[in-house]
Amino acid sequence: MNLPNHMSGVYLTRHGGPEALEWRDDIPVPRPGPRQVVVRVAAAGVNNTDINTRVGWYSSDVTSATDAVDQDVEAGGWGGALQFPRIQGGDLCGVVAAVGQGAAFRPGQRVTCPINLPRPRPGNPTGFIALGSELDGAFAQYCLVEVDDLYDVSASPLSDVEIAAIPCAFGTAENLLTRAGVSPGQKVLVTGASGGVGLAAVQLAVLRGATVWGVTSPVKADVVKSQGAVDTFDRDAALPTDTFDVVIDVVGGPAWPGLILALKPGGHYAVSGAIAGPVVQADLRDIYLRDITIHGCTHQVFEVFGRLVEMINTGRIRPLISKTYPLKDIAAAQEDFQSKSYPGKLVLIP
Repeated sequence: MNLPNHMSGVYLTRHGGPEALEWRDDIPVPRPGPRQVVVRVAAAGVNNTDINTRVGWYSSDVTSATDAVDQDVEAGGWGGALQFPRIQGGDLCGVVAAVGQGAAFRPGQRVTCPINLPRPRPGNPTGFIALGSELDGAFAQYCLVEVDDLYDVSASPLSDVEIAAIPCAFGTAENLLTRAGVSPGQKVLVTGASGGVGLAAVQLAVLRGATVWGVTSPVKADVVKSQGAVDTFDRDAALPTDTFDVVIDVVGGPAWPGLILALKPGGHYAVSGAIAGPVVQADLRDIYLRDITIHGCTHQVFEVFGRLVEMINTGRIRPLISKTYPLKDIAAAQEDFQSKSYPGKLVLIP
């Protein structure tokens, strides 16, 4: 095992704005225990979840990122209170650097893992922990991962940057499509369609044989169509009613009632995000009288990411990368991400 004693990376020191992120050159490099692997990070994606965790958005007392920054948040991580300092970063692509006893990997293999790591237990079959929230993540030169959470992607034709853009966006999208039961011939509407999860959902739904429409701004409509959507709707425009078999939503907010009405009777609505706001208004008659099924989608069974890895290794999926940044420029990268100026993914390189 030939690991350095210290590494560079970014500590999250508390909940708050970008000032809560601290660049350090003296972070101890983790050592692998039994059935653990130390990965040298090659690239790490930028995601809403990292920003939400930073500001404490997951607290039930918080309804917006601004509120979270302005108040003292105690339990703002995926699983409640975080242990600080925390190394964030849920999107990982890297190379095995060291292995512990019983870890069936070897140095030099290229690897990745999901952001949501299943930890089912009695009484909580959908239990999980999140990389970069309950565990230190990929915003550093090295990352410690349990062997059962790790996947070999050495055979993939995709670059390190492309693979680092997949776990959160494509994992979330594939989980949404799986839970909603998207199948050939269905009509699917995807909100936030120019973002990382949205573009992934468009691409993956088309691979399933569905016909896909996206909700986005007119300036990004061509990008969404380039991923396989047949057409788009302006996010400020009214949607057609009784039209879609499935709605895939990561936006929420004031447009939510129109998404429910856009579904055909018996349709499926799947949600895994609320960038326009988590508190929505509903007319329950529009749901129960039309037999609408609502899926809240966070826990991912192992098979979901396993299918993605097969597509990664065969090159059947490819994320759109708009820009890369040195890890030290994480604050600028997150600011650009929140501006929604760039379609697809932004990626950090240690």
